[in-house]
Amino acid sequence: MDITEVSTSQDGKGKKGKKAKKKSAEVDGEGSAGEEKKMVKSELAVAFPPAFSVSEIKNKQRRHFMFMKLKQEKRKQKMQLRKKRRKEREALGDKAPPKEVPKTIENQRVYDETTVDPEDEEIAFDEGTDEFSAYFNGLTNPKVLITTSDRPRGRTVRFCEQLATVIPNAHVYYRRGLALKRIIPQCVARNFTYLMVINEDRQVPNGMVLCHLPDGPTAHFKVSSVRLRKEMKRRGKNPTEHYPEVILNNFTTRLGHTIGRLFAALFPQEPHFVGRQVATFHNQRDFIFFRFHRYIFKNEKKVGIQELGPRFTLKLRSLQKGTFDSKYGEYEWVMKRHEMEACRRKFQL
Repeated sequence: MDITEVSTSQDGKGKKGKKAKKKSAEVDGEGSAGEEKKMVKSELAVAFPPAFSVSEIKNKQRRHFMFMKLKQEKRKQKMQLRKKRRKEREALGDKAPPKEVPKTIENQRVYDETTVDPEDEEIAFDEGTDEFSAYFNGLTNPKVLITTSDRPRGRTVRFCEQLATVIPNAHVYYRRGLALKRIIPQCVARNFTYLMVINEDRQVPNGMVLCHLPDGPTAHFKVSSVRLRKEMKRRGKNPTEHYPEVILNNFTTRLGHTIGRLFAALFPQEPHFVGRQVATFHNQRDFIFFRFHRYIFKNEKKVGIQELGPRFTLKLRSLQKGTFDSKYGEYEWVMKRHEMEACRRKFQL
């Protein structure tokens, strides 16, 4: 038998060969990655084809980069078109066509059959005989009791105290575990015209029950986006004791008209214009935004406003006939979310 000896140096050479192969593979991989990056950049430099879809790109980083570039190009095209239209309008002068009105959910709102016509005799008769007629005829003055849910936290208490500075002749009382059915007769006996209950969840105000006394109606709202005075930037000084002016915007339907009259009856009818304070209830897409401002005359043409706070947003949940009765009360309107939100262009208020 022939025996051949194998030296150990060949093993070393084999290992070195493997390492060299690995290094060459890594270098090739880096080179291919660099080539891929260059290819991506060169592809991005090319203009987008007409049937281009970013969602077809599987690489996440490249898809995001292409989406941002596509968005930037669309923005440039819009700017160029806007400049072109502006030049045409300046060249035509008075003969220029009217500006196009942008399409929004508000101006494409579905027509509601219950939209209020101010000249309708039936509506005028209903307003003259409803629960708020005594207030609008000047027979009663508003007197509001503000209370909270049981064991309120500091933020809810401060919110009630600031509401009392906004609404004239408002008084804050602690609940002390009493049921609303027991509180309402006591309010009627003390000539209160409103009972306002602020509910909270996790130390944050999240609900409001507004009950008109003595005959109702009772409205339940969801409260959100509450900001107290200390949380607001560039706010004005604390409000004075002057009666504010009240602005009600965009309450067009029969239900919205009732809610608007419910808010209007919170404030006295004769505002003090010397105080220059305005309470605004603005309805937009069935969200009621409350703001409290003071206006300042800078000169004969310019007027500035200062927000005094607090600010919050209301969403109507239900409207009940009569005073608060959660068990046997008759509801005039209840929000049914899945039925009412089927069409985004249909609003209730």
